[in-house]
Amino acid sequence: MTTFVDRVELHVAAGNGGHGCASVHREKFKPLGGPDGGNGGEGGSVILTVDSSITTLLEYHHSPKRKAVNGKPGAGGHRTGSTGDDLVLPVPDGTVVMDREGNVLADLVGHGTSFVAAAGGRGGLGNSSLASARRKAPGFALLGEPGEAGDIVMELKSVADVALVGYPSAGKSSLISVLSAAKPKIADYPFTTLIPNLGVVTAGETIYTVADVPGLIPGASQGRGLGLEFLRHVERCSVLVHVLDCATLEPGRDPLTDLETIEAELTEYGGLDDRPRLVALNKVDVPDGQDLADITRASLEEAGYRVFEVSAASRKGLRELSFAMAQIVSEARAAKPVEENTRIVLRPKAVDDAGFTVTETEDGSYHVRGIKPERWVRQTDFSNDEAVGYLADRLARLGVEDKLWKVGAKEGDTVIIGPEENAVVFDWEPTMAAGAEMLGRRGEDHRFENPRPAVDRRREKAKGRDAAESEYLAFEALSSGRTGAIDEGDDEDH
Repeated sequence: MTTFVDRVELHVAAGNGGHGCASVHREKFKPLGGPDGGNGGEGGSVILTVDSSITTLLEYHHSPKRKAVNGKPGAGGHRTGSTGDDLVLPVPDGTVVMDREGNVLADLVGHGTSFVAAAGGRGGLGNSSLASARRKAPGFALLGEPGEAGDIVMELKSVADVALVGYPSAGKSSLISVLSAAKPKIADYPFTTLIPNLGVVTAGETIYTVADVPGLIPGASQGRGLGLEFLRHVERCSVLVHVLDCATLEPGRDPLTDLETIEAELTEYGGLDDRPRLVALNKVDVPDGQDLADITRASLEEAGYRVFEVSAASRKGLRELSFAMAQIVSEARAAKPVEENTRIVLRPKAVDDAGFTVTETEDGSYHVRGIKPERWVRQTDFSNDEAVGYLADRLARLGVEDKLWKVGAKEGDTVIIGPEENAVVFDWEPTMAAGAEMLGRRGEDHRFENPRPAVDRRREKAKGRDAAESEYLAFEALSSGRTGAIDEGDDEDH
């Protein structure tokens, strides 16, 4: 039964935002008491968080689909919907998050490090939040946005300081068992070790971790054997230790040949040429093993390797090897640049950045892309004429209509808003007053307006006119048919 998994493909889906509520306050003796629809709640996000107690991705191998909680819709009485709970997924230290194309999204190292794999959707505004001086009782609300969803790939790369590499049954697991408190499975047959084993070693004042990488064989970098699956676990290591078997009985094998083979596989895998190397001639407790170590030691030292004759059975040479590894680890740690305090970089929007683009496609249609237009389309209930009119007003204020004119769009041309796989397509009618027939202008509501002509009260105040004079001016304006409605703008960027 599988107990260790270091690569999984996970489908994550954040929670959807709750819909806003379209409601009108109702109370005795207060007809049309005004809009009181509450906002929808935010959807929960999917968050990956490093947990040092987790050592495998096995849980996600068995359950590869994860979804956060949706936000609740708003309700009347200005009641906001509850926010959906975030889904926090614990992952091992050293997990690399990628998309399906192999692009790295996050490298999670260090307990508590987090990454938002899928952000929750925004809640829609209720009609009480959409009310304004021009739109006193909106008969619509905004829909909640869908949460992000997609597939991610998680790969575990062990966070170890030293990697023991070598042929199967070279004695790597035995060395870890005596150098640390780790208790890996040890047997006298190839490929006993099927998962990377980690052990913590103390040498003087230096404490470091050692990883036993499962056996490499010729062709491992192309997928033969188990090597390709676990070569990623040596990428974070500061030093590589070649464990060479001096007591092997396999024909055609000796320490020098084994070293050349493993080095060729590491070179083929790539990215490890700059790591310091040590050589451990293992199993020198066997008489033939000691003789073979004496023969090959000189050749290895001439090649520039530091060589240690060790034995897991007799503990010979282990102290010297552990201190040599500790020295290289300490030097590597000291050479790492000191992390500076986080710097906040401000990137103001360019003065000519409209926040959207309009491009003409090959078939003669016009494609609108941008964060705001696409968000507004997702929030619109297209079954409500007033909501459609509100969307048209927002797009016009943003400048989409003017931009379409400039790029040559004509009435009746096809306009597409959003990504191709989930776009809204419509025939452009720039002069169309979208919305219900009861609306004088798109998005305006005259049900609560004063029936007498409006006057500019700000001018009255500036000139110090009294109430009687104001009534007289209003009557005079009514008699002459002159009006002066005030057109106040809305802040509708949500």
